[in-house]
Amino acid sequence: MATADNSGKRCNFAKIMRKILLIACLALVALQMNAQTPKREVRAVWLTTLSNLDWPLTKATNPSTRARQKQQLCDILDKLAAANVNTVLLQTRIRATTLYPSDYEPWDACLTGKAGQNPGYDPLQFAIEQCHRRGMELHAWVVAIPVGKWKAAGCSQLNKRYPALVRKIGDEGFMNPEKAGTGDYIAKICREIVSRYDVDGIHLDYIRYPENWKQTVSKSEGRNYITQIVRRIHSAVKQEKPWVKVSCSPLGKFDNLSRYDSRGWNAYNTVCQDAQGWLREGIMDELFPMLYFRGDNFYPFAINWQENSHGRIIAPGLAIWLLSRNENNWPLTDITREIEVSRQLGMGHCYFRSRFFTDNTKGLYTHMKNYIDRYPALVPAMTWERNTAPEAPRDLKVTLSGEELHLQWPRGVDHSGGPYLTYNVYASRTCPVDVDDARNLIASRLQSTELHLRGDDGQHYFAVTAMDRYGNESAAMQSHSISKGMTLLKNDGKKVKLPEGDLEVRNGDYLVVESMAGNILMTRIKTNDYLDIRRLKDGVYTLRVMNKHNKKHARRLGTFIIRR
Repeated sequence: MATADNSGKRCNFAKIMRKILLIACLALVALQMNAQTPKREVRAVWLTTLSNLDWPLTKATNPSTRARQKQQLCDILDKLAAANVNTVLLQTRIRATTLYPSDYEPWDACLTGKAGQNPGYDPLQFAIEQCHRRGMELHAWVVAIPVGKWKAAGCSQLNKRYPALVRKIGDEGFMNPEKAGTGDYIAKICREIVSRYDVDGIHLDYIRYPENWKQTVSKSEGRNYITQIVRRIHSAVKQEKPWVKVSCSPLGKFDNLSRYDSRGWNAYNTVCQDAQGWLREGIMDELFPMLYFRGDNFYPFAINWQENSHGRIIAPGLAIWLLSRNENNWPLTDITREIEVSRQLGMGHCYFRSRFFTDNTKGLYTHMKNYIDRYPALVPAMTWERNTAPEAPRDLKVTLSGEELHLQWPRGVDHSGGPYLTYNVYASRTCPVDVDDARNLIASRLQSTELHLRGDDGQHYFAVTAMDRYGNESAAMQSHSISKGMTLLKNDGKKVKLPEGDLEVRNGDYLVVESMAGNILMTRIKTNDYLDIRRLKDGVYTLRVMNKHNKKHARRLGTFIIRR
C-alpha cells in the first residue's frame, strides 16, 4: 500500500514538473516573440454568413439596403486589413445554399431574408474584389456534408434531385459520404466556384462523418470514403487552376498522443478525417485545425500538427469566441500565448469568428494590431506546386509631384500559367532595401503596377518585387535615388516634435496623422509642441496641421518614422 502511494506521489510530482517546464518554455517563447516578426505567415479569419453571424447584417432588398450590405462588408475588411490579416475564409456554400448565383443550388437566405432570392449583385465577386484591393486572399468556404434543415430550401431541392445522396438525421439533412455521387457533386460545386471566380482557395468545412451518423462500415472504410471525396475535390480544383489552395478545418486533435488523450473526440478515429494523410498524399495544401482548447489540450496537439505538416501550411483555428463573457470568459492571454507559440513553431493562426475579432473582444483586436501582428506578412508560397520565382520588375521609377510620391514599374509576364502577377512594395532608409524584413513591406499583392504615396520624408529608398499566384516572389528591383524636398520630423517612439517657428503650426487647432497611402489614422487637438504617438505601431506616417475654421485644408508638416 505504501509502495503504491509513493508511486502515485512520484507520478503526480512528474506531472507537476512537466507542467512547470511547459509554462517556462511558453514564457521563453513569448519573450522571443517580441524580437521576431515573420515575413511569411497565414493570418486568417472565418467570416461566417450562416444565420448572418458575421455578415451580412442588413438584408439586401432594395438599392439602399444593397449598398448598406456592401459597405458593411467593406468596413469589416478595412478592420481586418488594418490588423494585417491576410486571408479571409468566406462562407460561400452554407447549407446546400450559396452566396453566388449557382447553377446547382439556391441563394442563401442570409442575403435577402428569403432563400432563393437574388440580392441584386454577386456577393462573392464583390468580396473577392474588395479583399484583393486590400492585399488579402479570399478562400471560398464550402460546407461539405451538412445540407441544413430537412424541409429548408437547400436540403429539399437537393433531396428531390439526388435522393440517394441525402440522409435525414433528426430534422437535419446530410450528404452521404459513402455514396460516390457525393464526392462528385461537391467537386462540381467547387469546380463551379473556381472556374468562375478569382478565388485564392477552396476551404472545406465539415468534410467528415456527422457525429450522430450510425456508421455500419469500419473506421478504415469510413476514412477511405472521406478521402475519396477529398481526392475528387482536389482534382476538380487543380484541373481548373493549380494555384488555388485546397484546405480544410479538421477536428483540432488528430488522434490520441502517447502522453495526451483526445478524450474520445479526434479527427482520425471519431469522424474519419485522415487530414495528416491528406497532407502526405498531397491532396491538401493547407489545414486550419479547429484547436478550440487550452493548455495540455492545445499545445501538444498543435505540435503534432506541425510535426506532420509534410511541408504544407498549418494555421491553428483559435476559439476567440470563448473570450466573451457570455461564453467561457477566457483571459486574453490564453489566446495570445497560443498565437505566440504557434508562430514559434512556424505556424499561422485563424480566428473563429471574425466578429469576435473585429469587435475587439477582451482587447484582442487592439493587442494583435499593435503588438503581435503589428507588421504585415505574406502568405507562405506553395513551393510544392511550383518553386520557380518570376522575373524581377525591369525598372522602377520614383517621381515626386508636390506632396505625392509616384512609384511606377512595367508589368511583368507570368510564366507560371496564372492570369497575372502581383507586386510587393518595400521602403526603408537604407539602400538596398532589405526585402526580407517584414517591417519594410508597405504594400502587398498589388495587381496594378503603380503606387501613390503621400508625405514621403525625402529619405526613403524603395524596392518592388513580383509574385506569382503560387506565392513565389522575384528578386527586388531597387530604386537607387532618393526623393527630395520633404521634411523628416524627429521622434523618440513616444512623442513627435512639431516644427518650431511655424506660424501655421502655432495657430493650428488639430493634428492629423496619415498612413503613407493617405488614410487618416489619428486626429488630435493640438495642446503642446509635440504629439503623443505611443498608440501607433512602428511604421512611416505623415503629420498634418489643421485649423478649425478651415477643416478641409490640412497642411503637411512632414513625415516621421517609428522604429522602437
